[in-house]
Amino acid sequence: MTVTEKAAYIKGLMDGMKLDKESDQGRLFTAIADLLEDLSLSVADLEDETSAMREYIDELDTDMSALESAVYDGEEDDEEFEEDDEHDCVNCDEEECVVSLECPACGEEIFIEACELEDCEQLECPACGEMLDVVCEERIEEDDESESEE
Repeated sequence: MTVTEKAAYIKGLMDGMKLDKESDQGRLFTAIADLLEDLSLSVADLEDETSAMREYIDELDTDMSALESAVYDGEEDDEEFEEDDEHDCVNCDEEECVVSLECPACGEEIFIEACELEDCEQLECPACGEMLDVVCEERIEEDDESESEE
């Protein structure tokens, strides 16, 4: 028996009892029965909406699974990504090549290959566009050697 059916049953019992609806008890029971009916209708509406949402979420989950399969399970796509991930730098080890810098303006963490830092003196922060002065250890050593020779 659903909640709506139970509320209707209680209302039917009250009508069968032939309560005086003008008495204090009659008004109380009538108000309770009306409240139960309203609550049962609200619960029924919520159950319907929940069921519809569940169906919609299941459809989204199915669509998302198909999308993930298309994006991540394609063998041709994996080969393309492997080519992009190859490291061509001969001056540094692959594990130590990536350097992390923090932008003093916005605090964003910037990752760049160390071999690229050797060729530049300034770097633009991708988050805020601020130009950062890049100081490499090798450049500092070279500057120190050239100053000591003079």
